[in-house]
Amino acid sequence: INRSWIVSERERERERERERESKRCELLVGSGRVRLWVVARSGRRSGGAGRARSRCVASERRRRWPPRCSVRRTTRGMMALTSTRSCSATIHNSSSTSSTGSSSSSTAGGRARRGQRTEEFKTNTKEEDTMKSIMNGLKLLYRKKIRPLEEAYKFHEFHSPLLTDTDMDAKPMVLLLGQYSTGKTTFIKYLLEREFPGQRIGPEPTTDRFVAVMHGQDERVIPGNALAADATRPFTALNKFGMAFLNKFECAQLPAPILEKMMFIDTPGVLSGEKQRIGRSYDFIQVIEWFAGRADRILLLFDAHKLDISDEFKLAIEALKGHDDKIRVVLNKADRVSGQQLMRVYGALMWSLGKVIKTPEVLRVYIGSFWDQPYQHKEQAALFDAESNDLLADLRLLPRNASMRKINELIKRARMAKVHAYLIGHLRNQFGFFSNKAKTQEKLLQDMADHFRTVQHQQNLPIGDFPNMGRFRQTLARFEVHKFPKLDEAMIAAMDQVLSKDIPRLMKMLPAALFKTVDAQLHTGRVVNPFDDANIALRAKAQSGWSIDEISKKRYDARFHTLQLDAHGYASGAVVRDVLMESGLPTSDLRKIWGLADIDRDGKMDSSEFAVAMFLVEQLASKQITQVPDQLPRTLVPPNKRVK
Repeated sequence: INRSWIVSERERERERERERESKRCELLVGSGRVRLWVVARSGRRSGGAGRARSRCVASERRRRWPPRCSVRRTTRGMMALTSTRSCSATIHNSSSTSSTGSSSSSTAGGRARRGQRTEEFKTNTKEEDTMKSIMNGLKLLYRKKIRPLEEAYKFHEFHSPLLTDTDMDAKPMVLLLGQYSTGKTTFIKYLLEREFPGQRIGPEPTTDRFVAVMHGQDERVIPGNALAADATRPFTALNKFGMAFLNKFECAQLPAPILEKMMFIDTPGVLSGEKQRIGRSYDFIQVIEWFAGRADRILLLFDAHKLDISDEFKLAIEALKGHDDKIRVVLNKADRVSGQQLMRVYGALMWSLGKVIKTPEVLRVYIGSFWDQPYQHKEQAALFDAESNDLLADLRLLPRNASMRKINELIKRARMAKVHAYLIGHLRNQFGFFSNKAKTQEKLLQDMADHFRTVQHQQNLPIGDFPNMGRFRQTLARFEVHKFPKLDEAMIAAMDQVLSKDIPRLMKMLPAALFKTVDAQLHTGRVVNPFDDANIALRAKAQSGWSIDEISKKRYDARFHTLQLDAHGYASGAVVRDVLMESGLPTSDLRKIWGLADIDRDGKMDSSEFAVAMFLVEQLASKQITQVPDQLPRTLVPPNKRVK
């Protein structure tokens, strides 16, 4: 018998014995700041006597807790945790554990204690694994089926640059916009619960550059040129704006819990007047448009004392068109006015926004004072605390909903790339073998509107998927159209498969927990809004009175846009029928659901009617309702289809 084999078997047996005898104790030191794991294991020592071995791992739960901890032996069977901040805990080797420590619970003006704003920004490990699988599937779809078409027809030259794995893996981005001295930088400091490198705060215009606040172990400021050259960060596409912009762009890197889940983009304060807009050495509006396309949430900040919207700020808001679902409005410094004045300020703000953002829905407005100072007018403290909690709950959902947003953005990109390929293929076919290439291209550019309509009718494409005609014509003039390849039907078929089969398959992998509403993340005790009596909608559901929440609507829209739509953006009855049949519900129930959801009675559905149908199907399939109602409740009728 091999002696070495016997020795190794004995070692493995001893290791298994130690594992069986190991035990883990978990102690929350202080007020839940540090977790301490102690593992006591039996072992061998010379002479046959046993000895105890212990191991301690401390994880930093908050920024203020010292990152380094040490374990010292005090008495037999006892260990103590010591740190540089005079906090200690004693753990006994018994079934019961005890802990001592001090907890910080001081508050100012009824605010949540410091630390609560960041400790909830975490996700379930199992969900994170599912998200990684979904993201890997998205990256594979893009590389194998979408990107080849984009490269063949130069889609990245006409629209956004080609996506990289870094872009797909990027953390959720929160973009802050506002005029000077509205509290953008202070708002980031409020969420981080600390200052960040390069921070400049003052009543005058202080932030003169774009600042990406990101997570990192070392506190430092990274210049824009170095940041855009780093392929591991999602800013390489900013090189197209040139050195003039990169000199006004930097990254503030620091270790903060909330930055492990998302990043913030601080922007220069917008001033009024034509001189400020002309004085910029880069195209401010195009930069805003680039960040808006990649942002998960866009916060428009207003000061309660400065509600005017300058010319440049108006252009910046108009550049957000197409991203209305990402926009939230923050009325900051609201504690500096009385309750009666606040109601008038809110009305004036909604009036000003209505002239710029022309949407039938009311924007969500969060009212409060987002800094760590006591409230000046404390009679509305309950309202400010409730609004702050709502805003934090909305931000907490961003990491969990990042996969849904990226799926939605990839669907939009795939649809635009498909339309782009049809346009280029159609224009390419207008060149004859012996035709004058220069004159033919000039005529194509002049008659671009006619070619847009021709492609739309021939391929039955929604007009909303077509690019901006003026920008498309301007970019196309830089290319020789006859040198583009002919339309590849195999690439188009692959794109159709992505939209109709591959992406819906990935969406089914999304955990059901992602579709909880924001209200499910809030406290159970709700504070009555004092403005409800004045019919001013401050809460998300009160804005439209629609039972379908925003997150569910996004999910239904993502599925709707994978369907084959007609030129006006409608899905035919046959197309919707196949989707509803997937639920497995009886045909009689599906017939009633169609009758309720087809509000216009035109035999086809738009996105809002499709959302109603899917909502009823899910409610019935999950047994939340026992039968289909005979009449559609008013709370389920889309706001844009209600009879006044």
